[in-house]
Amino acid sequence: MNFKKITPVIILLLAGIFSYGQQEVPNIADPRLQITLPDAKGDSVALASLKGKVVLLDFWASWCMPCRAANKKLVKIYDKYKAQGFEIYSVSVDDEKRDWVKAIEKDKITWLQVNDPRSWGAQSAVNWNISVLPSTFLINKNGDVVVIDPEEKKLETAIKNLLQE
Repeated sequence: MNFKKITPVIILLLAGIFSYGQQEVPNIADPRLQITLPDAKGDSVALASLKGKVVLLDFWASWCMPCRAANKKLVKIYDKYKAQGFEIYSVSVDDEKRDWVKAIEKDKITWLQVNDPRSWGAQSAVNWNISVLPSTFLINKNGDVVVIDPEEKKLETAIKNLLQE
C-alpha cells in the first residue's frame, strides 16, 4: 500500500469529520440577521444598535397567549437587570398596530418594542427562522447568539453570567 498517496485523502477525511457540526455562531452584525423596524412612535430601531449590551431578542404577537404569559415573566426580569446593561428587543408580528400597542400597555412592557406587521411572512421572522411564538434569542455583548428559547431560570442565570463578563 502506498501511504504517500492515501495520506492526503486521510487528512481530508479527518478534517471533514472534525469540522462536521461546527457552525458559525449567529451574530447580530450579520447582514442576513439585521433587523431595523419601527417602534410604536414610528421611529426606526436597529437591533445592531444594542451591541455592547446583553440583549434578549423576542418574537411575539398580541394574539399569542403563551407570548402574553411570557411577557409577565419578562417584565420582572427586565426590571431586575435593565440598570446593569440588559435590554429586550421585542419584535411583534401583529398585523394590527392597535392590537400590538394595546398589548404593550396591558402587559406593562417598558422595553424596546418594534413591529413587523406581516405575521408569519414578516421578513425578520423569516430571516431568524421563526416557526413558533414566542421565540427568544439571548445575545451577548459581542452580538453573538448564546442561548435560544431559554426557560425562565436558565434565562436569568445566563443574563447574570453575561452581565458579569
